[in-house]
Amino acid sequence: MLTTSLETDSAAFGAETGWAVKEEGACRGDVCVPLPPEARAGDDRIRLDVVAARLGAPLVHDEQRGVWSLDPSTLGGHALATAEAPELELPDVDGNVFKLSSLRGQKVLLVAWASW
Repeated sequence: MLTTSLETDSAAFGAETGWAVKEEGACRGDVCVPLPPEARAGDDRIRLDVVAARLGAPLVHDEQRGVWSLDPSTLGGHALATAEAPELELPDVDGNVFKLSSLRGQKVLLVAWASW
């Protein structure tokens, strides 16, 4: 989300980030993060610096251009946006190509190992 102010309309915030501001806090899907009273700036506006801190989202300011940028894609870097793994293709022990997508719909445990 790009903006020229640390205060923004909560509807615009929801449309641009996927986080809907509700009575219980900032919500996306089944996840709701309570917001402190100072997150609300009145007139259905919110303070991005307070909301970003609660979501653990990076908020940066470009002083030269007078813009703020908020990346709300994760909650503190610990939550996945989806539970869908990217396509992975590796040779199996017989040299045949194995695609991770062939297991779609099943629970999968991936184990990675490195010698270093």
